Amino acid sequence: MNNTMNKETKKSLTREYFEKVYEAKDDPWDFENSRYEADKYRATLDALPLEKYDSAFEIGCSIGVLTAKLAERCKKLLAVDVSQKALNQAKKRCENLPNVKLEIMQIPKEFPPETFDLILISEVGYYLTEKDWQAAMKKVFAQLDSKGHVVLVHWTPLVHDYPQTGDAVHDSLAAFGTDKMQHLKSQKNDNYRLDVWEKI
Repeated sequence: MNNTMNKETKKSLTREYFEKVYEAKDDPWDFENSRYEADKYRATLDALPLEKYDSAFEIGCSIGVLTAKLAERCKKLLAVDVSQKALNQAKKRCENLPNVKLEIMQIPKEFPPETFDLILISEVGYYLTEKDWQAAMKKVFAQLDSKGHVVLVHWTPLVHDYPQTGDAVHDSLAAFGTDKMQHLKSQKNDNYRLDVWEKI
C-alpha cells in the first residue's frame, strides 16, 4: 500500500528541478567523460536501423554530447531540453553543426508540430509520471512518420527521486505499441536498457 501511495503522490520532475541540478554542476551526469555514457552512446548509434535520417527529434538533449554524435546521422535534427542552462552548453557544442536546431521544451506539455522519421528518448521517460508518460507516448506516435523509428534508452536501477523506473518506461511503450509498432531491437546490460521500434 505504501508503494502505491508513493507512486500516486510523485510528480513529474520540473524545469526548476533541472535548473537547480545544472546550477550546482555544469555536467551533473558526467556526460563528457563517463565510460558508461560513452559506451551507451556507441550502442545507441549502432542500434539505429538506418544509416541516415531525414528529420530526427531528440528529447532531452542535455548539454548536447549525444546530440553532436547523432547529428552525423541526420539531415535535420531538432534537439530539446527542459533546462536553459543545459541548452546553453549544447548550443556551444553544436554551434558548427548547421543541421542541428536546439530549443527549450517541456515534454509532454510542449511538442513540435512537425513529423520525424526518428525520435530518440534517452534517460528522460522516468522523469515523468505514468500519466505524463502516457501523454508523451501518444504525441511521439502521432508525430512519427510511417516506418519511422523510436529509440528508448534508460538507466534501469531504481532512483528514488524519479517517478518511474527505466524498465517501467520501456514496458509501457511496448504495451502502448502493440499493433502500432514493430519491435526491432532489445538490448540490456547491467545498468541500462535499449529498445528500438518501427511504426507500422
